[in-house]
Amino acid sequence: MRRFIDLVVRPVLAIAAVASLLAGRLRSGPAEPKPGEAAPASPSVIGEALRRRAPVAAGLLILAGIGGALVMVSGIVPIKASSGHWAITKWLLDFAKSRSVATHTLGMRAPSLDDPALVLKGAGHYEFGCRPCHGSPAFAQPRVAAAMTPTPPNLSTAVRDFDPEELFYIVKHGIKFTGMPAWPAQARDDEVWAMVAFLRRMPEMDERGYTQLVADTPPDAAAPMRDLGPQEIPGAVAASCRRCHGDAGTGRGLGAFPKLAGQRQAYLEASLRAYARSARHSGIMEPIAAGLEDAELREIAAYYANLPAQSASPAGVGAEAAREIALGESIAARGLPNQLVPPCMKCHGPGGGPRNPHYPRLEGQYASYLVLQLTLFKSEARGGTAYHHLMHRVAGQLEEEQMRAVARYYASLPH
Repeated sequence: MRRFIDLVVRPVLAIAAVASLLAGRLRSGPAEPKPGEAAPASPSVIGEALRRRAPVAAGLLILAGIGGALVMVSGIVPIKASSGHWAITKWLLDFAKSRSVATHTLGMRAPSLDDPALVLKGAGHYEFGCRPCHGSPAFAQPRVAAAMTPTPPNLSTAVRDFDPEELFYIVKHGIKFTGMPAWPAQARDDEVWAMVAFLRRMPEMDERGYTQLVADTPPDAAAPMRDLGPQEIPGAVAASCRRCHGDAGTGRGLGAFPKLAGQRQAYLEASLRAYARSARHSGIMEPIAAGLEDAELREIAAYYANLPAQSASPAGVGAEAAREIALGESIAARGLPNQLVPPCMKCHGPGGGPRNPHYPRLEGQYASYLVLQLTLFKSEARGGTAYHHLMHRVAGQLEEEQMRAVARYYASLPH
């Protein structure tokens, strides 16, 4: 309702008020002359007077334009951020922003944002990409960001002023004339919605809740690393990877992030390089990978590849889940000849035989993560290593039910 009022009702009322004022003046006609005054001029006389004054008006406009250009060229207009905006300037910019966002999100519908995995995924990137300017429930806004013009808002409170669709538009496209950049991977709406899911939850968080969400490694993921000691964890992993993937490479347990433990080293390294050059699309991973040195890329890939793989397969499943897993196994083993889908096992296993080390292992991976990757392949929005194009045709032939079945099958396998 608030968006409808902002987008439709207020502009209509403003236009109606102006139109009513103009219409009232037109209906009233020329004022009756007072005693002793001359009668008003006829419309033809008024028109002639306007035509005579048109060159004068045009000349004044030209002079105003020249004057404005001279002011700009002279350099006397201050651009210093230290002075801030005039109140009227700030109001005009805020009004223009709100009107633009309301107009461009008309008809947009947000998906369900209650999935904890979405909130977790958004939280990981917020700590890395957003907190340095906007602060968080655990950290006050940095002084440098507070001195920017305009000042980045405190999102712990400001997000309440926007609907999910409006937040999505701002996060995805950024805002001109501010320090707010666009999302690095414009094709990845799923990541933007994850950020929106987190932002909508953040006003309810205290310092402890925020820290646990963006920084803590769950106990089950940290347990296998206790005997190794912190010195065994590479600095690049501690600085760039553990927040989302955990020290033990289990992906924090909700499927928001993939399991990396025991993955092929060549695949991990090639994927990081693909992220770094924007060949694999992710607004979350691209900035991180691009900031890594070559030696750090190799170090990270080797670290996670050498960790013991961990499976979280349920001890038992219901009849419906069992049927879905059986369908997935059939597709993985025999493919779908009528849909021109080859068997998944030929490239991804399980089973023996030599395989390209740049093809990932899928056993024990989160089903939700695998479904997302197949969906991105189908829309050709994922990108990847030099072999990613092979998946476009395969995923393009799969129905959503078949994607879920294959993903469920691989998630059920011990790694």
